[in-house]
Amino acid sequence: MRYFPNDLHELLSKEFYEELKEYGHIYMYRFKPTYKIQAYHYETYPAKTKDAKCLMHNIWNNLNPEVAQFPEELITYGGNGAVFQNWAQFHLTMYYLSNMSEEQTLVMASGHPQGLYPSTPKDPRVVVTNGMMVPNYSSFDMFEKLYAMGNPMFGQMTAGSYCYIGSQGIVHGTTLTLLNAARKYLGRNDMKGVVYVTSGLGGMSGAQPKAGDICGCISVTAEIVESALDKRVRQGWAKEKITDMDKLVHRIKEAKKKEEAVSIAFLGNIVDVWERLA
Repeated sequence: MRYFPNDLHELLSKEFYEELKEYGHIYMYRFKPTYKIQAYHYETYPAKTKDAKCLMHNIWNNLNPEVAQFPEELITYGGNGAVFQNWAQFHLTMYYLSNMSEEQTLVMASGHPQGLYPSTPKDPRVVVTNGMMVPNYSSFDMFEKLYAMGNPMFGQMTAGSYCYIGSQGIVHGTTLTLLNAARKYLGRNDMKGVVYVTSGLGGMSGAQPKAGDICGCISVTAEIVESALDKRVRQGWAKEKITDMDKLVHRIKEAKKKEEAVSIAFLGNIVDVWERLA
């Protein structure tokens, strides 16, 4: 309630309490923008400095529905990698960035903009902390409780620091992991006809089928959330969608016979896939 005048507290407290009961967190949905959030050209943003414009560009990219995992919850990836805790913080941060000079630094604490502090042009324009917990109390349950109360949030590596670049960020490392696994455990430098089975197509996980394509193998990535699977196929991170286990087995055998490089997104539980293949 610290963001709002006292005369609004009675109205908003009731509304936010209902959100807390329904969602386990207060997102302040009444302040969710109705305009399209995406990474526009940095000069589009109304700020006084180039650094601030670029920061706005990054934040809007993180919250773009085509990029973010749960954009309405301000979650970019990883299930809990948040940019902010609520939509009021989004607007406040945009306000501070739009007014920030090159002799000011914006201090952020788990999505909360503390304000603009005097600095110099050589200093960081933003200082960010996320997920700050006293070690003796940093259990998962305690974190979830405090997150529900609007205290710490988990910014992951790049969500809360505004520099998420999507699945392409880990394609290189995933590709090298696959190639080295083939060299070490299969004794071969190519992966033609090799079946690579993995799971998860949310967040950064599009790197897995893409790495399989680069390595020339047959990748099967199981995912239980169809919307996440469809997004990765639509974006080109996986080539084919299969929802039937018998069809999946037939397609794997067909691809092995032809030594075809194909990335299959399978709608189902990875445990079921492993049991069937075994």
